[in-house]
Amino acid sequence: MFSSPYFTDRRKGLSKAEALIAYLGGSAFQTVIDNPVTSYRQLIQQFAKDLDGNLVDPKVAREEANAVFKKNPLSASLSGLGPRLIGVGFKRIPKFGALMGISYLLAEGEQPGMVAATGASILSAPFINPIRMIEKQQRAYFKQTGASKPILDICKEAAAKNFKPLFRGTIPLMGHSLASATTGLVGQPVLQKYIQKELGSKTSLGSFACNLISSACVSPIYVAMTNPLSRLEVIMQTSSIKGESISVTAAVAEVVKDTRENGLRGMFRGQGIGIAKAIVSLSMFHQGRIYCMDWFKQRNKALGYC
Repeated sequence: MFSSPYFTDRRKGLSKAEALIAYLGGSAFQTVIDNPVTSYRQLIQQFAKDLDGNLVDPKVAREEANAVFKKNPLSASLSGLGPRLIGVGFKRIPKFGALMGISYLLAEGEQPGMVAATGASILSAPFINPIRMIEKQQRAYFKQTGASKPILDICKEAAAKNFKPLFRGTIPLMGHSLASATTGLVGQPVLQKYIQKELGSKTSLGSFACNLISSACVSPIYVAMTNPLSRLEVIMQTSSIKGESISVTAAVAEVVKDTRENGLRGMFRGQGIGIAKAIVSLSMFHQGRIYCMDWFKQRNKALGYC
């Protein structure tokens, strides 16, 4: 197994296994940098309803999220970071492993295509969802307690129900993951290469600047596709584990009601901060990935592997 071309074929500078490690490294770097923005966005979407269950104006939800961050800036910024970093392994190895595995079977080059992205999104969802559920549950009670909910408490509550609550929101996650993979993993690198070719050769823009520009171009499209799905995830994954689960149909009905009462501002709560998060996330992920890939290529060349 470990002598297969997946691990040893370095004709393009690095093997698929090394590319997988580079993707994981980029993901870990992105996770640390964008966590405060991720936390803030969830709170804006979560506070769409008050403690009595009534929908509130998006402006009010944003003010409540601001109040949480002002009161506990460090705790709010770091909330969910532990599960997210653990999730780099539990979430990203299945996703990137499937991505690289399918790409390898299709004999694609360094950059995976749409088929690999689609397959990876579907196959990895059951592995990713429990981590996302725990991450969101950690932030779910900031308004009431002012602190992150301990991971052990979340796991104990889920265990009492045979861990079924950890799979709430899997269906919208599949759509979210597919949009993320096709725009972020496939579309952004293609656009970056084009921008680098057109602008890099005519201006003094470097790789990082081209990376940032391409992420800024892709992010509004990605967020427009995923924001409603993100709302469904937040609705389904921030309800009490001890209580009844919220179905996809009920979550959709809540978003529809929010849209009727507050217009498109209700449907796209967190859209602005979502675009900012996507730009930061994509840029940091690809910058970390590219750094790791370049390191492997230089190492392999120095060792005479390619």
